[in-house]
Amino acid sequence: MAVLGASGVYIATADAAETVVPGRLQAEAYSAQSGAQPEKTGDADGGRNVGWLASGDWLRYDNVRVGTTIQARIASDNTAGGTIELRAGSATGALLASIPVTKTGGWQKWTTASATVKQPPADAQSLVAVMKSGQKSDFVNINWFTLGAAPTSTPATSASASATPVVPATAAPTTATGAGWVDVDQAKWQAQLAEFKAMTPRPITNDPVRVAEFNASCTVSHSKTDDPIVFPNLPGASHMHSFLGNDSTDASTTTETLLKNAGSSCKPSADQSAYWIPTLYENGKAIEPHGVTVYYGSRLADTTKTVPFPQGFRMIVGDAKRQVDTPKGAPGQFWCGGVGGETGRSSDGNWPICAKTAELTFQLTFPDCWDGVHLDSPDHKSHVGPADSKGVCSGKYPVAIPSLSFVIGYPTSGSAAGFELASGNASSMHGDAFFAWDNAALGHRVRDCIVQKAKCNTNGTF
Repeated sequence: MAVLGASGVYIATADAAETVVPGRLQAEAYSAQSGAQPEKTGDADGGRNVGWLASGDWLRYDNVRVGTTIQARIASDNTAGGTIELRAGSATGALLASIPVTKTGGWQKWTTASATVKQPPADAQSLVAVMKSGQKSDFVNINWFTLGAAPTSTPATSASASATPVVPATAAPTTATGAGWVDVDQAKWQAQLAEFKAMTPRPITNDPVRVAEFNASCTVSHSKTDDPIVFPNLPGASHMHSFLGNDSTDASTTTETLLKNAGSSCKPSADQSAYWIPTLYENGKAIEPHGVTVYYGSRLADTTKTVPFPQGFRMIVGDAKRQVDTPKGAPGQFWCGGVGGETGRSSDGNWPICAKTAELTFQLTFPDCWDGVHLDSPDHKSHVGPADSKGVCSGKYPVAIPSLSFVIGYPTSGSAAGFELASGNASSMHGDAFFAWDNAALGHRVRDCIVQKAKCNTNGTF
C-alpha cells in the first residue's frame, strides 16, 4: 500500500510498483464511486488507473484541498470526447472546473489535461469528479489528478479515505471492507436464520409441480431518474427507471423506508421490496410492462440448502454500460412471447418484431449464491456469484439464496423502427432488487416452496 506524500490519501488499490509523486491524487484512491473499475495501467508511472468511465459515472475523494490549477492524467480512444467536471461536496455540488477530454489515440495512450479553478474552496472537503459526454459508452480512463493545493494535515490513518479503503471489483468479497461494501448485521441475520430454521414446513398438498419456486406478481408503480443502489441520495442522477413494488422508492430509499411504507404494486403485500429496470421507449414514447413476474426459485442441485435473503439485501444483474449489437441468436436477447413468436427484426437487427398475437418479452436472472457477509458491494455484484460446476454454492459464495428472476412482458409487438432503453441498446438491459420482505412471510415461502421443491403461487401456497 502507498500513501501520497503531499495529499495524505491512502491508496487501497495501488500496485507495489506505483511511483509515488508528491502532490498527486491517484484516481483509484476514491472514497466512493459509481461506474469505475481500477485496472493495471500502461502509463509510465506504473500502478493502476481507473477505467470504464462513461457519462454520469463519478468518483468521490474526501478531505482534499483544491488550488487554482488542476490537472488530470487521461487516456481515451473515443472520438466524442467530453469533460470531467470537478464539483464541491457532491455530484450536484458547485462546479469548480471542467477538464476537457479528447481522443488521445488509445485507452492507454496518456496525456495531461489542465483546467483553472476561479474560486478554490477555502477548506478541505469532498471533491467529486463527474463524467460528462455525449457518448453513451465508456469515454475516458483516469490515472491521477494534481489539485494544485497545499496538503491537508490529515494523516493517512485518519477517518478520511484511509478509513475506507477501496476494494477492486475483482477482490474476494469474503474479506473486503470499506467504501461500497455494506456488512450484514450479523446479530439480526442470525436471529432471522434461527426463526427460519425453526419453521415447520407446510405439508405438501394438491400434487404440485415439483419445481422449487414461488413468485411476486408486479406492475409498474412509477418512473423516476433515480437509482437508490447506484446513486443513493442523488435524485435525477440516473437514466429513467420503471419501478416495481414499493411505491415510495426514490434516490433516498433505505431498508427502513421500504419497511415503513406498505404501499406496493406487487402482490403479496408482505413483499415491500423495490425492483426496477430501465424504461423502454418505442418511437420516443415510454412503453411500460403490463406485468412483471418476480420469481424466487432455485437452480441448485440441492435446494434444501437455500436460505432467505437477509433484510436490506440488494443486487444488480446486467450492465447498463454494455452497448453492443444484439442480432438474432445473440445471448441475452429480448424475445417474443405468445402465439406466432418472432416474425422479423428491426431495421438495425437488434430487436425482434413479434406477431400480432405475441409481445416483446425479456427475462433477467440473478446469481443464486452469496458471500454470507455483505448486503451490497461497490459494483453491487461482487457479493453474489454463481454455483460451482457441481451446482453447489462454495468458495467465495458459500450461501445458497433464492434465484431471483424477472419475467417482463411489454404490451407491444414492435416494428422496423425498433426500440431504445433509457440506458441505450438492448444489450444494456439490467435489473435491480432491494429486498424488504416480512421475515416470516419470506421464510415460510423459502421453507415450503424452495426447500421442499414444490411450485407455489403468489400467495405462497401449493
